[in-house]
Amino acid sequence: MSAFPSIPKSFERPRAGSVDILFLAGEHSGDQHAAKAIKELLAKNPSLKIAAFGGPHMQAAGAQLLFDMTGFSAVGIVEVLAAYPFYRKLFARMVDWAKAHQPKLVVLVDYPGLNLRFANELRKAGISVAGGGSTPVIQYVSPQLWAWKPKRRFTMARDLDSVGTIFPFEPAVYKDTKLDARFVGHPFAEKDYVSGLSYDPDGPVLLLPGSRPKPVKKIFPTLIEAFATFRLTHPKRRAVVLHTGGEVHAELYRLCAEYGEAAKGIDLRPVSEGGIAASAALVSSGTMSLTVALAGIPGAVVYRANPLTWFVGRRLIAGRVDNLGIANILLKRAAWPEYLQGDCEPDGLAERLSLCVDDVKPREQAKSDAAELLNLLSARAGATPAEWMNSFLNK
Repeated sequence: MSAFPSIPKSFERPRAGSVDILFLAGEHSGDQHAAKAIKELLAKNPSLKIAAFGGPHMQAAGAQLLFDMTGFSAVGIVEVLAAYPFYRKLFARMVDWAKAHQPKLVVLVDYPGLNLRFANELRKAGISVAGGGSTPVIQYVSPQLWAWKPKRRFTMARDLDSVGTIFPFEPAVYKDTKLDARFVGHPFAEKDYVSGLSYDPDGPVLLLPGSRPKPVKKIFPTLIEAFATFRLTHPKRRAVVLHTGGEVHAELYRLCAEYGEAAKGIDLRPVSEGGIAASAALVSSGTMSLTVALAGIPGAVVYRANPLTWFVGRRLIAGRVDNLGIANILLKRAAWPEYLQGDCEPDGLAERLSLCVDDVKPREQAKSDAAELLNLLSARAGATPAEWMNSFLNK
């Protein structure tokens, strides 16, 4: 499988001749969040025509998938520069499709680097309400403006009609703009949400290096070595690595083969399999770190990046946030210790794993922190994400 799929000269036309809602989600987590909203929208109005630049979850929920955006998204400055020609061509074709078919509503899900550029193009083309057209353009999942690029809120106010936030403190970030920002609740705090993870003191260790090939390549070797060191004193313990398939699975498999005996006891499983009860976790600082925290699994947050990406990123967030893990940011403390860049090394991580499985204190603290997080994320006032989205169709 090549790093980037071929891009068709034109995407599939709307199946019914017109589109009510166009979704755009460039990552696996966004694909899952959007799919939940699509299911709810179609349950209330089965006649809605929904198209998506997204992924398999959105397609399964009932959207017409125009192009699978998941599985090849780049992160970091160096990675994005390398992928620029592909993204430029893909972006131009996506904008052409929107201009040709002019959906009644555009819902941008997470992935602000791409989505906010898309909103800007729709404004300049006169399609969006912000550009004098009739199509509302809204952003579901706010960019992390509280961490970096806070001035982006002003261009968002120029190009968007509304933003639905998933963290309760985020609407206040937009208070000095005209943009309508609403906390619509976090998907992980919904009653019907099933993470597929739970805590079991006798269960395997989770090793979760991320959902993209490049972060996996940077982080997973350290996790393999950490688990091998941990296993010297816990020889019966096994590890589970959850993956999203495709290139990520291939990279994980390659690294396990490369490390040979050191990777003994590590099992690779698709994230869709679910039903994993774990005793501890080493998890990258993305969405999965919050999933692990809400499941009450003790462990640590890990992160490694290209040195240039890390240097620039740390300068951008300096003074704004003290932690990278979402759970830690919400709780305003390092509930899950963070091992970042140079501190992300095998011996320290192995020691943390040992503490989590041998000492009752980290387990009890993780359970208490999970309850506090759930309370914070479920304190939504007003509409669900789908209801919020649907309100723009009736204007």
